Amino acid sequence: MPKRDIAIIGYSETKIDLKTGRAVLDLAGEAFANVLENAGVEKEEIDGFAVCNAMSALSTPFWSVVVSDYLGLELNWCQQVDIGGSSPIGAVARAISAIRDGQCETAVVLAADAQSSVTYSNPQGWQPEFANPVGLMGPPGAFGFIMNRYEEEYGLDYGALGQIAVAQRGHAVLNDNAFEKFRVPITVQDYMESRMISDPVRLLDCVMPCDGANALLITTTEKAKAMGAKRIVHPIGFGERDNHGVSNNYNDILETGHCLAGPKALKQAGMTPKDIDMFQPYDDFIIAVMLQMENIGFCKRGEGGKFVRDTDLTHTGDLPLNTSGGQISAGQAGLAGGGTNLVETVRQLMGEAGERQIKGASNAMTTGIGAIPYLRNWSCSTVMIMEAG
Repeated sequence: MPKRDIAIIGYSETKIDLKTGRAVLDLAGEAFANVLENAGVEKEEIDGFAVCNAMSALSTPFWSVVVSDYLGLELNWCQQVDIGGSSPIGAVARAISAIRDGQCETAVVLAADAQSSVTYSNPQGWQPEFANPVGLMGPPGAFGFIMNRYEEEYGLDYGALGQIAVAQRGHAVLNDNAFEKFRVPITVQDYMESRMISDPVRLLDCVMPCDGANALLITTTEKAKAMGAKRIVHPIGFGERDNHGVSNNYNDILETGHCLAGPKALKQAGMTPKDIDMFQPYDDFIIAVMLQMENIGFCKRGEGGKFVRDTDLTHTGDLPLNTSGGQISAGQAGLAGGGTNLVETVRQLMGEAGERQIKGASNAMTTGIGAIPYLRNWSCSTVMIMEAG
């Protein structure tokens, strides 16, 4: 039986916007104040804090202490999580463990970044220094390799990828927090005709780096009920896989860590993919969404295009997909981007998603992706399943 001893009782999210000029700590402060208000909790009750890395603050050592100090928190447990876009889900999992272990009782998980305004990213190590070829165009180039390999292996249904883009954009239109420029519907033809970025990656395959922040408030179910919390979401399954395939020089670039993290989360939750009411996957590129569908087991390898064609991915459909618009259509708030889909999951399960609310949904799967090494798939894979309390 899945454990329901942990409760998420509050969430917050700032507007996602481009080149706001706001400091990352300013964004963090807004998200923190709003999550306390949303949960109805006083700051003095927070004794645990996890914060995700920020591209706009990578030069700042002791990041978790700096942010918590700025927020005026005295803590029993404090941690920074740095597994890229997997960090928000990974931070929730680590906070759950800390609460269960008695290290803290009530924790805030926060992600904030102003990557489009300022970035201090300077990747070092053996990959960028010795492995990456000159001219590799960052993540679009890396995902170009992935898409080309998929095309060679199975044939790639670009129309199906376009359907994913259209479904997510339709949800962004209904999301007040989405980057305003993206709150306009698109068609599959728009997707197909968008300019090439790194063949075969098109403009509408890609995220837009933006600024933003989000937060969740987590405690024990016992304390949540004692507080009279009316809205409770239980995390009931989690899986993580980092550096999948690193020891294999002939690694399958289409096999991600989700092939292990997904089944693990499902087993903990006592579910199969068919039991999932909504899917909120990390979506830095459209192909990543389809690969996760295949690797987690919604469909067989190579059948992602058919699965998408046969499935209504809108918020009123068979498997609602990224109902906030996802990062691709709401904007990627730097390394806080992984929290966009996570917060939307909680919002939906609390029944507060407004026009895009999914009727009757009682559970959801959310995923994370982190780091894109050359000629391998992403380095960090996380999967979390949540259930309405």
